[in-house]
Amino acid sequence: MRFLMLALLGRRIKAIPYMLRDKSVPIGKKALIALGVGFLFLPVPILPQVLFPFVMLLIIWYLRNELDKYWIGEKQQDFSRKFRNKTVIHGVDYEIKDQKDEK
Repeated sequence: MRFLMLALLGRRIKAIPYMLRDKSVPIGKKALIALGVGFLFLPVPILPQVLFPFVMLLIIWYLRNELDKYWIGEKQQDFSRKFRNKTVIHGVDYEIKDQKDEK
């Protein structure tokens, strides 16, 4: 059971960079991760540095549903911002040919 929990935690940690690059994720969630990492590098200790792992675990637990979308494969790519104010051609006819049909 412990190995399963560590594997799950590892996958969620690996999903963090993908979540940070996604433009559809709200800035508040990205800022939460940045604040958690920034807590480690604060020159003035607000809390003891020993609490850093607990702070990060709390943040990962809070964002667990969002992070799970990236390693489970549920996250669909959102093109709405990428193609905003771009010209999109509608009504184009196309045909898909199989290589077997060409011979």
